[in-house]
Amino acid sequence: MIRLLIFDLDGTLLNTLEDLTDSTNYALKKFNFPQRTINEVRNFVGNGVAKLIERAIPNGRENENFEDCLEVFKQNYAENMNNKTSPYEGIMDLLKELKSKNYKIAVVSNKFDLAVKGLCARYFADLVDIAIGENEKAGIKKKPAPDTVNQVLKNFNISNEEAIYIGDSEVDIMTAKNSNMDCISVTWGFKDKEFLIANDAKIIVNSPDEIISILEHSAR
Repeated sequence: MIRLLIFDLDGTLLNTLEDLTDSTNYALKKFNFPQRTINEVRNFVGNGVAKLIERAIPNGRENENFEDCLEVFKQNYAENMNNKTSPYEGIMDLLKELKSKNYKIAVVSNKFDLAVKGLCARYFADLVDIAIGENEKAGIKKKPAPDTVNQVLKNFNISNEEAIYIGDSEVDIMTAKNSNMDCISVTWGFKDKEFLIANDAKIIVNSPDEIISILEHSAR
């Protein structure tokens, strides 16, 4: 029986793409690098902000300005991550219903930890029980490694058989596999249905309320 739902953040709960694009282009402009379109940034996200900037700048990590560009991005995004970001339609109702049914709710993201905690506090308050972001400097591997998911399981003393992972990307599918749990893939995020199927998605939903239906079915 499922007791815990672990959500990805960007592209799953929050539409953060415009703010990510704006901060990426702000950082690129600082170093006179070419600007990126929103669709390019859509394809760059999912593996953390360092990988986002690596994909966005010429020559990636070999670029001598990589670290400085990354820091400019982080500073700008921390100050501007709420400009255009908002929950996807139906997400707030979903989280409220899940809480009313006594499910535990967690967020695990490859976005840097400070931003993850800040965004969850702002938009979801007490609807999310725990939020964990990227913190590899502390020796915790980011997704698709299972480290952050295992942190959540340990926090609630819940087994992976009692949890399900929900995300919008191939990274989330791999994370769930590496964590030995099922994955619900959503189509309203940064990757479309065809992409998800090609990346071995098994359970696909087109709207948040379908998640409730899946949970009710699994409880029978």
